[in-house]
Amino acid sequence: MTDRSLPADPIALAGYVDHTLLKPEATTADVTALVEEGARLGVFSVCISPTFVAHAARVAAGRLAVATVCGFPSGKHVSAVKAAEAARSVADGADEVDMVIDVGAAKEGAFDAVRADVAAVRAAVPDGHLLKVIIESATLTDDEIVAVCRAAQGAGADFVKTSTGFHPAGGASVHAVELMAATVGDALGVKASGGIRTLDDALAMIGAGATRLGLSGTAGVLAGFSGGRAPAGGSGY
Repeated sequence: MTDRSLPADPIALAGYVDHTLLKPEATTADVTALVEEGARLGVFSVCISPTFVAHAARVAAGRLAVATVCGFPSGKHVSAVKAAEAARSVADGADEVDMVIDVGAAKEGAFDAVRADVAAVRAAVPDGHLLKVIIESATLTDDEIVAVCRAAQGAGADFVKTSTGFHPAGGASVHAVELMAATVGDALGVKASGGIRTLDDALAMIGAGATRLGLSGTAGVLAGFSGGRAPAGGSGY
């Protein structure tokens, strides 16, 4: 861990959290419940699929931010499609957009293509709305993580983010977060997501440099402060 102050109570930790529901079978009622739970817990935002953005924004009514995803979960969408999806989400009320890079391009070393992909979405996400770039860190080498983070930064991203939570290679790791934070410094935020299910997990990611967390089991993680245990299961996000 790096030497940084850790949240000391549930209220402080909740301020790091994107309270997340991205299951394909999610319903409108599920999203309503997510927003209400998120508001009660004091999270920073809810993160939901693009089809639910307008509904979530209505229910949230300014009580918390609304984030969504773009090119999710594979990243294998042409840049113009990602940009159109992001623009529609912003028009529907999204405050933040989490886009997935073309991981294959990164594996090929085509980092200019990664940068161009991010830049296309950045151009569709106006000032005042955050763009987070999901790099699927579990699939990348250390050198590839560094290069992708630099590409995202060069394209105007606001955050780099570890994972979709849906890739079989896995989710966030302390090592990946440390490397991402060291690469972008204070210029960008770092979001850890994927497999963070306990208070210890969450604090380890923040200690490594995460400035935002994607959690699907937020209540269980926060309950760790009082000795509660996070429930089994969840989306893996």
